[in-house]
Formats: sequence, C-alpha cells, structure tokens
Amino acid sequence: MHKITEIGMELDVLSENKRLAHRNHHHLQDHGVRSVDVMGSIGAGKTALIIRLAEKLIAKGLRVAAIAGDVTGEDDFKRMRNAGILAVNCNTGKECHLDAHMVEHALEGMDLDAVDVLFIENVGNLVCPADFPLGTDLRMVVISVTEGDDMVRKHPDIFLHSDLAVLNKVDVAPYVDMDISLVENDYMSIRRDRILHRISVKNGDGLEELLGALGF
Repeated sequence: MHKITEIGMELDVLSENKRLAHRNHHHLQDHGVRSVDVMGSIGAGKTALIIRLAEKLIAKGLRVAAIAGDVTGEDDFKRMRNAGILAVNCNTGKECHLDAHMVEHALEGMDLDAVDVLFIENVGNLVCPADFPLGTDLRMVVISVTEGDDMVRKHPDIFLHSDLAVLNKVDVAPYVDMDISLVENDYMSIRRDRILHRISVKNGDGLEELLGALGF
C-alpha cells in the first residue's frame, strides 16, 4: 500500500508540473518569446554554449535572456550577465532539477516584452530534468567528449525527451581517447529521426548549424 501511495504522489507531481509547463509555454508564446531548455551534466559546457549562441543571436539583432538554474550560487548567472545577457538566477536548493513552478516564478522577474529568445539552463545532471518539462519550445541536451562515449547508453531517457542533442568539445576528442562514432550510433539507435550535433564552443565549430537546428 505504501508503494501505491508513493506512485500516486509521483504521478500527481508530474501531472501538476505538466499543467504548469503548458501555462509557461502559453505565457511565453503570448509575448513572442522563443525558448530553449538546455540540459546536461556538470562541465558539459551549457553556460558557455548559451553565451556563444546568445552572442550570435544578439549580432543578428535579437534580444536574448536566460534563466540560470543551479542548486546554489550565482556563478553561471554572473557569467551570463557579464556577457550582456538579461539573466535571472534560479537556485533550487536541494532539488536536482528545475521544474515548471520554479520557472514560472523566475519569469515574474523578467520583462518578456523585451525578450525574443530565452535560454533556460537546467541544473547539471542527466537524470532528473528528463521528466520535468518547463514549457519551452525546445529541449536540448548537451554532453561533452570528456564524459566518455557511453553517455547515451547510460542515460537514454533524457535523449528520448529532448528535441536536440549536442556533443561539445569535439576539438579535444583525440586527446581523451573518445570515439565519437560510438556516441552517434547510440544516439541514432534511439532517435532515428535526429542527428547528434558536433560542436566546439571553444573554437566555434558547428554553432551556426546548431542555430539553424534551433530555428534561428
């Protein structure tokens, strides 16, 4: 009986998050904001990628904002602000992911009429965020070659729940004994309708193609 109750509570939480995510989505759409949930493990390069993409979008005349999600601290938030991005910090405390309710409150502190594109940087891990959509137009997962070539096999759910998948730091693959083709094959085995985007935030490889895949 205890297990049944726990399952029921979990379903209630997921159902409520889905409801709030729909509300966030409509709210962002009403203001003409295109939004991307950026997921990935710690050190994959999520913050750096958001900053590089934002720089390119700003150069195209678009107004870019971001929500920096982290368990604690303001490091990513400050990096975004220093890069000229309108940013809001969102600490989750002990939670290992953002949820739609947290994002709803973060949006309250943002003038959405002054925003064309919103990046939401999720908390760094490849497990918890998968089950909690935030109401964005797209969900993107970022991994890096320094994490090993078994990331897709170990964490299939987050790739199944994402619209785009990105492999970052491809410039250092030869130095970390990384076989990119293994990751690509694993990804395409579960997402035959998608490609794994190879990028290097450091040298800019693949960023224009990624922007195109994001619809910019």
